[in-house]
Amino acid sequence: MTRKRRGNPISGVVLVDKPAGVSANAVVQRIKRLYKAQKAGHTGTLDPFATGLLPVCLGEATKASAFQLNAEKCYRATLQLGQRTDTADCEGEVVQTRPVPPLDRRTVEAVLTQFEGEIQQVPPIYSALKKNGKPLYEYARQGQNIEIEPRQVTIHQLTLLTLSDNRLTFEVRASKGTYIRTLGEDIARALGTVGHLTQLRRLESGGLNIRDAWTLAHIEADPTAALQPLTTLLPHLPQLEVTAAEAERLRHGNPISLATPEVVLVMQAGVPVCIGERRNEQLWPKRLFNL
Repeated sequence: MTRKRRGNPISGVVLVDKPAGVSANAVVQRIKRLYKAQKAGHTGTLDPFATGLLPVCLGEATKASAFQLNAEKCYRATLQLGQRTDTADCEGEVVQTRPVPPLDRRTVEAVLTQFEGEIQQVPPIYSALKKNGKPLYEYARQGQNIEIEPRQVTIHQLTLLTLSDNRLTFEVRASKGTYIRTLGEDIARALGTVGHLTQLRRLESGGLNIRDAWTLAHIEADPTAALQPLTTLLPHLPQLEVTAAEAERLRHGNPISLATPEVVLVMQAGVPVCIGERRNEQLWPKRLFNL
């Protein structure tokens, strides 16, 4: 006997301006309870100290979350020089101090250019990245020293905003999987000192912008207005309108013969049918939506 899932079969996206001091998962659960949704998830975690854009997917929109997880993102970060913490952010304990050499804007900007493009980055030990099936932060909490393999990420743009009092603020546009805390530590090291992030704010994610996000208080005051359609999550995908007959074929897992871009959002009468991908000059359903 199949157990019926509890909650409302509601689908859509809520763009949350996550506050500091709360985990991304806690925000998701709060939104899920507010809408009494059957399913909920986010499109890329934010550390508890971080703020900014956190798209929360409800119902069928959770099927499209991976397309935001893989998108490039833009952040604004503040780096405190002279102190390194065990978590690389302001929530950790100071484990190292070093003097900060005299710095001017030209010197810092020259160092930042070294990090643009494809770089190798070692993820922080205090992260949810898994090794042997266990999050890295569990090894850290148990005091275990483990080897973390570096991985390649891409820094598309890195811009210095302000520099004063051994503190610099920068804006970075980066590929998926980039740890801005680690980037901050690496920048500090290249400047001849150590450092940690005191602030981190996500401004953009895959075509979504913090300007369109709602605070938790505003969402709770007007949940109907805050709920956006599933299509909000996929502004970077071209849309393709199909006939009712073609939509029916796709819903049954069959391809249709259409010349399309590689990945498209398939619509029928204004309703999302699926995310389709082109294979052998045919359009195949990749993620079907039950709307």
